[in-house]
Amino acid sequence: MTYDIQFLRVLPGRTFDETLEKINSAYDPDAGLKPMSLTSDQRAVWDRLIQRISQEVGAVTTEEYPYSLTLWRDGPAGHLQLDYAGDSADIQIPYRYPGRQALPIMAEAYQIARILAEESGLEGYDYEAAQPVRTGDIDVAATKLGGIARWAQENLT
Repeated sequence: MTYDIQFLRVLPGRTFDETLEKINSAYDPDAGLKPMSLTSDQRAVWDRLIQRISQEVGAVTTEEYPYSLTLWRDGPAGHLQLDYAGDSADIQIPYRYPGRQALPIMAEAYQIARILAEESGLEGYDYEAAQPVRTGDIDVAATKLGGIARWAQENLT
């Protein structure tokens, strides 16, 4: 399990939740996954993301898969993964940062999330902290991540 932050291209006149509901209602679990098909603009967004994140946050590793482009950040703050598919993306952070240890990785996650939103036009929402990324409080998100990680270490190991 990971702490996830989701990104969508919100439909005109709809909220993030309404857009997500519409996307989910069209999901057919029996249909095969369609490989991603990025436009040249979406590919350019990915290239800018890699460049900005590398410059502003630190070194990254990337890989292209049939269903998403993936970026990993392994730095002093910790580990996170960004998956990008053009009209959607998500950031995943493992639950290995208990208590205040969660603050540095969450600060990086929100910094990357805000870069992603600026470059792509996607809106980000952190359902675990119940807040939009653009205006969200990093301390609230870090407290949530740190609390769940602490609980997991105390109860699952």
